[in-house]
Amino acid sequence: MIENLSDSNIENIIRNNAFVLVDCYTEWCGPCKAFAPVLESFASQNRIIKVIKIDVERNPIFAKKYNIRSVPTLLFFERGQLRDTKIGMSDLNTLNRLYKR
Repeated sequence: MIENLSDSNIENIIRNNAFVLVDCYTEWCGPCKAFAPVLESFASQNRIIKVIKIDVERNPIFAKKYNIRSVPTLLFFERGQLRDTKIGMSDLNTLNRLYKR
């Protein structure tokens, strides 16, 4: 199960894990819902990367800080630093190719 975080705790997770993939979503987003099983599968296959979610409508501080204007958006952090941004849905093969560690 992927943790759903908020403005109050997400930065701590990003800083304290070597590799973090953040799924930026909203509750009403159809593509976000369709993408959820792919992300769950990726998370279960890649235990080194911490996969988390944040609802950007309910957490505007995070959304503003990382300039999230479209959902779904994936943010990949390495040792607390933003290394990659992917906007839109992806399939499992693409996620594995981009973020395999």
